[in-house]
Amino acid sequence: MHLGKAIRMERIMNRNNGRTIIVPLDHGVTVGPIYGLVDLRKTVDQVAEGGANAMLMHKGIPRCSHRAGGKDIGLIIHLSASTSLSPHPNAKALVGTVADALKLGADAISVHVNLGDETEPNMLADLGSLCAEANEWGMPVLAMMYARGPKIDNEYAPNIVAHCARVGVELGADIIKVNYTGDPQSFKKVVKGCCVPVVIAGGPKLESDRDLVQMVYDSIQAGGAGLSVGRNIFQHKKPAHIVAALNKIVHENWEVDAAMQLL
Repeated sequence: MHLGKAIRMERIMNRNNGRTIIVPLDHGVTVGPIYGLVDLRKTVDQVAEGGANAMLMHKGIPRCSHRAGGKDIGLIIHLSASTSLSPHPNAKALVGTVADALKLGADAISVHVNLGDETEPNMLADLGSLCAEANEWGMPVLAMMYARGPKIDNEYAPNIVAHCARVGVELGADIIKVNYTGDPQSFKKVVKGCCVPVVIAGGPKLESDRDLVQMVYDSIQAGGAGLSVGRNIFQHKKPAHIVAALNKIVHENWEVDAAMQLL
């Protein structure tokens, strides 16, 4: 691995276990300034204090969230965007470059691809090109790989998720983010089909803290490398506490009941 890429990977992942807790804060482009994304410095402080490895955001937001103090946390710049106002919300457009991320001091970039959408070819071309360019600069790439389109009946189906994950690996991504398939046995097959770390998405806001902690625990037991969860963390009433509980699961191999005591 390119030395620069290896160093940056260690800034967003635990170098001892290869796992990570990433908190995406990129939802403002998609749905606007929702709860948890208004005072970004406060939110970043809270997730950093809880032990998150990295935050993920669009290129304009570091100026609103850089704290110049507090606990350090990695930075991933997201390069894909679409809005809920569009008639084609699953069509992701590139809105940034590797150079943008480098200038911001980022440790990685991320790209979102919706397989099955009518604009899938464009998103695949963008992912492939960005992976090649990022590799030249030693910049890690996180690929958010989902199945969303007219042919997709269930985006959480194990074979669909495994296919999504494999596409990201095949095109050069260094970390893959996918939906959790619902049980460790099926998710283990997703992980087995990849030779790079696989993290799970949070999806819609869950009904309870235990649902989230259990899902992360199960994914780790299946060989997953952690999580990239947004709303279930930054909209939590105590973001630092839920991250701290997840930190014990991901980085210290705690059981669910023990981690729940922190909440």
